[in-house]
Amino acid sequence: MSQEYFDAELTQLGWKQVDGLRKHVHSSGLHKKIELVISSPLMRTLQTAVGVFGGEGYTDMSDVLPLMVANAGNSSRAAISSLNCPPIITEESCREHLGVHPCDQRRSTSDYQFLFPAVDFSLIESDEDKLWKADVRETIEELAARGKKFLNWLWTRKEKEIAIVTHSGFLFHTLNALQSECHPDVKKEICGHFANCELRSMVIVDRSMLGSDTSVTDYPGKIPKGIDLPSDAVVDDNNIKAE
Repeated sequence: MSQEYFDAELTQLGWKQVDGLRKHVHSSGLHKKIELVISSPLMRTLQTAVGVFGGEGYTDMSDVLPLMVANAGNSSRAAISSLNCPPIITEESCREHLGVHPCDQRRSTSDYQFLFPAVDFSLIESDEDKLWKADVRETIEELAARGKKFLNWLWTRKEKEIAIVTHSGFLFHTLNALQSECHPDVKKEICGHFANCELRSMVIVDRSMLGSDTSVTDYPGKIPKGIDLPSDAVVDDNNIKAE
């Protein structure tokens, strides 16, 4: 409840956890598959997103912005490059439990943009935090509804391999609201609280949309169209005999 924890930053232990996840993401080859990173617009998630998925050490180039400036959020970290990494965007609907707790109140987007120049904040509608209330805590039902809204928004994205950097409380209540029709083994896996810097890979399917997407691997066959000729037919246009 202390104002000292306003928009809480990663601790040094938190940064070590980020370094551990970054090594895993690279050694597993996952960093090559991710098309987009979506982060909650709070300091700790932004630091995690750029720390895990950002480029290697930044060198000052006038035409390339860093993902994070040096020492952002009292991190004692060098600047992080935006080269050779997926785009990182922010979305308010995957924020942590809203209200009352100062650690879950965000700064202005203009402050963030200075600290994270190459992160895209364009989806956030207001510069100041209008969602967090000092005397009203979001209910679990409201949080879960917000989580479903976030998932519905994900369906509007063209990317398929997406990393979401968000919060344990948000994930716990959102996934629990969706688990009613899951197999018990799946429920056990998805519905537990996430540890710091824990990564779980999930395939999310809207069963009402099964078969509605055009497969990128389908091949119609018989191109060009026309009547099949016997194998010994002569192709007059090219004067080639098919044996």
